[in-house]
Amino acid sequence: MTMYADTRHDDEVLRAWAYLSAVAEPPCSSIRRLVDDLGAVAAADAIRSRRVPSGHEAVLGPTSARAESCTPAVDLDTAHAVDARLITSDDAEWPAWSLLPLTRLDPNAHGDEPIALWVRGPARLDDVAAASISLVGSRAASSYGEHVTGKLSSELCAQGWAVVSGGAYGVDGAAHRAALASAGITVAVLACGIDRDYPAGHARLLAEVASSGAVVSEYAPGTTAARHRFLTRNRLVAALSSATVVVEAGKRSGAANTAAWARAIDRPVGAVPGPVTSATSVGCHRLIADGLGVLVTDAASVITLAVPDGGGDPGRGRERPTDTLTDDEKRVHDAIPGQGSATITEISFAAGLDVGIVRAALAGLEIAGLIAGDGAGWRLAI
Repeated sequence: MTMYADTRHDDEVLRAWAYLSAVAEPPCSSIRRLVDDLGAVAAADAIRSRRVPSGHEAVLGPTSARAESCTPAVDLDTAHAVDARLITSDDAEWPAWSLLPLTRLDPNAHGDEPIALWVRGPARLDDVAAASISLVGSRAASSYGEHVTGKLSSELCAQGWAVVSGGAYGVDGAAHRAALASAGITVAVLACGIDRDYPAGHARLLAEVASSGAVVSEYAPGTTAARHRFLTRNRLVAALSSATVVVEAGKRSGAANTAAWARAIDRPVGAVPGPVTSATSVGCHRLIADGLGVLVTDAASVITLAVPDGGGDPGRGRERPTDTLTDDEKRVHDAIPGQGSATITEISFAAGLDVGIVRAALAGLEIAGLIAGDGAGWRLAI
């Protein structure tokens, strides 16, 4: 996976983007529309001065509380101190294709793409988003949940996929740790500023994620974690991946919210089944039963979910020699007894097929090494 190549804005432009990322609680569609019309610098000046063009008055409400108190230069210095960068739609690594579905969501449902993203770590975000899977689940994960998460994460990384999660305890942490142990790329999407480690107990883990992958946030440095920010953050977890897999989830779970965001942007959702007695698998079972998530059990079935036209195993297990036979060949093969041999006439009768069709099928089966002639008729070779 290609690592990040530095691209820098003019200082004035960068400060404008930093201001725009902090001046309203994200996501903010009215800011995005203003930037589309005026550009970042003019949009920031208009919001700060409270003088916006006609038709853009909607931006004044969500920016009123912070318009005069934002400190973009300080935010950029804070990010620099933790080796983080600010990327925007002007940057080459902006994951535009992955984030595009967010622009089509109802803004009243707290959708839309982020104004900008703060990123700590060497991985290019556009590359990661192009080939990644989100693994999410309960913070109070069971030993089963952590085991399955670790197995999925390591197997996905071994096949070149990045793993995206939220940096939390439980399933998130297990996903990140397994990816790191597999020398894979993993991304943690935070619901707080890029300079804050949340949860604090994962400070070391997040530092390890940032050393080879990326820690990402749409919130300006200094922003504290809050419940509503976790729910908003979840749309980015879903958008920055090709599919979302819920490993464990209780009745009320943030992982189910991430799955809902994935469905809203037409990304596939997988769910791992668990013990019927487990409270932490109730959410997964509900997703499967309601047809909102596809049952997945291993990395192959997850990859098939993300790449339906090839690249995985939909869960049928190891391919058998007879799986590629035509319908006629299968009927002829089934008509040959397990012990001894049968003549063409006997096979024709048992299969209910014309003798000519049987002869052609026998030839194909012999070439495939599945049957052999013994002089008296045909017998199974394997």
